[in-house]
Amino acid sequence: MTGRLAGLTAFVTGAGQGIGRAIALAYAAEGAQVIAASRTASKLSDLRKISPAITPISLDVTDGPAVARVVADASPLDILVNCAGWVHGGTLLETSEADWAKSFDQNVTSMFHTIKAALPAMLERRSGSIVNVASSITGVAGRAAYGASKAAVIGLTKAVARDGVSAGIRCNALCPGTTLSPSLEERIQSAPDPEARRREFVARQAMGRLGTPEEMAAAAVYLASPDSAFTTGQVIVVDGGQTL
Repeated sequence: MTGRLAGLTAFVTGAGQGIGRAIALAYAAEGAQVIAASRTASKLSDLRKISPAITPISLDVTDGPAVARVVADASPLDILVNCAGWVHGGTLLETSEADWAKSFDQNVTSMFHTIKAALPAMLERRSGSIVNVASSITGVAGRAAYGASKAAVIGLTKAVARDGVSAGIRCNALCPGTTLSPSLEERIQSAPDPEARRREFVARQAMGRLGTPEEMAAAAVYLASPDSAFTTGQVIVVDGGQTL
C-alpha cells in the first residue's frame, strides 16, 4: 500500500461484510482512520484486531437521529462511504409496497441521513469525498425495487456533486457488477440448484467470473484519494464487462 489516505478520517457504512468490509480494510491499509459501521455488531468484532486504525460501531443507517449523533461524534470526516444496502428479489408485480419502501429506506434514504449529517463539517473545511455504492447500470431481471433504488442513488450522487462542487465537495457513485460477497453466497445457496444459480450470476459478466470485494475496494480507494481530485458526479462502473 502507498499511504494514499494517510491522515484522513473515513466513515464506512455496511462495513460488516462484503464490499463495505473490504473498503474499510483497504482504507485502513492506505493510512486512513476508519469508523466502520454495521447494524450487526458481531460482524465487526474482528476488525479492530486486524487493524487498530479501524473503530467499529453498531449503527442502523435507517435511524436518522442515530446517524446524526454518530456522524457528529466522528466529524469532521474527510471521506464518507455509503455501502449499506438490501437486495429485494422480485419483479414489480412480485414487489409489495412494504418491499418497495424498505428498498428505498435502506438503499437511498440511509444515504440521505449520512450525507446530510457529514456535509456541514465538510463544507466548513471546503473538502470532502463521498462515495455512494450503487449497482450495475443495466437492468437485471427480478430486481425491480433494488434496481429502482440504486438508480436513485445515482441521482442523489449527481445532486450532491452539483451542489457541492464549488465548495470542494466531491461525490461519486461506485457501480459494482455481480460481486462474490457473503450476501450473494447466501442467495446462491438458498436456490433449489445452487450451482445453476451461480452459473447464472457468472453469465452476467463478460469476463466469465464474479468480481471480488477487494476489486471494488480498490476503486473506492481511488475515489477517496487525491488521485481522483478532478472527478465528481461520476458513475464508476466496475462490472467485468456486464454493460458491454
